[in-house]
Amino acid sequence: MGRDAGRLSLFLLFTPFVLWIGLLIVLPQIGIGYVSLREKIGINEFSFGLKNYADFFNEPIYRNTLLRTAWISILVTALALVIGFPVAYYIAKIAKERSRAALFLMCLIPLWVSDLVRAYGWIVLLRETGVISTVLLRLGIISTPIEMLYNDVTVIIGLVYTVILFMIVPLVSTLQGMDDALLEAGYNLGGSRFTVFRRIIVPYAMPGIVAGCIITFMLTAGSYLTPVLLGGKNSSWFTEQIYNQFITRYNWEAGATFGVLLLLFTSLVVWAGLMLTGQSLATTVAKD
Repeated sequence: MGRDAGRLSLFLLFTPFVLWIGLLIVLPQIGIGYVSLREKIGINEFSFGLKNYADFFNEPIYRNTLLRTAWISILVTALALVIGFPVAYYIAKIAKERSRAALFLMCLIPLWVSDLVRAYGWIVLLRETGVISTVLLRLGIISTPIEMLYNDVTVIIGLVYTVILFMIVPLVSTLQGMDDALLEAGYNLGGSRFTVFRRIIVPYAMPGIVAGCIITFMLTAGSYLTPVLLGGKNSSWFTEQIYNQFITRYNWEAGATFGVLLLLFTSLVVWAGLMLTGQSLATTVAKD
């Protein structure tokens, strides 16, 4: 009787999670994959094949946009790690117990508003008649208003601001578990700050680093509003291509193909990162 009750409890516990994964992630992806294999041969007439994928690889603009999105996403992830690691280390190991919650709360503030509001906030700051240009003009630093929007630098800044929290959280979670005695032992054995950082802190924090990089990379590659609003017509972001195929051209087959390729390509990048760092997804998630 006890075993049956335990199995029932376990079943009821995991049922919502399984339904969530199955109905909202697995089934939609299967549907997208199914649509991507349809080849339109007439009005409401379809056959199945790989023509949509062949059309993608035969069109340079699509390939280049995907590679550009991946490259900028990797750069944003690297910048988020460089900026977020010192913040996470300070919160986890240096800040006093009372101030940690306040510092962590400050990191959460950007998530209190939507991506759309955050993007328009950057537009208000960086446009030609925006706050920064107006202040510089009044201080006499510049003679004419300057437009700081619609370029790669602005897009990268906006994306780093959007995803950096998702780098900080797993790093803080990992670093909080590191015993201070490890650092003291490293210094007592004659290690410099850089040596302790390289030989002790980074290896211990590696699961958090990998987890944060995976999350920020996937979020950046799948972002839509920030690149489009801050990059304008020159954004050349792959999710914009997906949107155009689905909504503007009403070409669901091509849009589904682009979606599948984005998922496969980003998964390949994540797998390559795991191989390079010697980590596994299972152990990274478990430790983090």
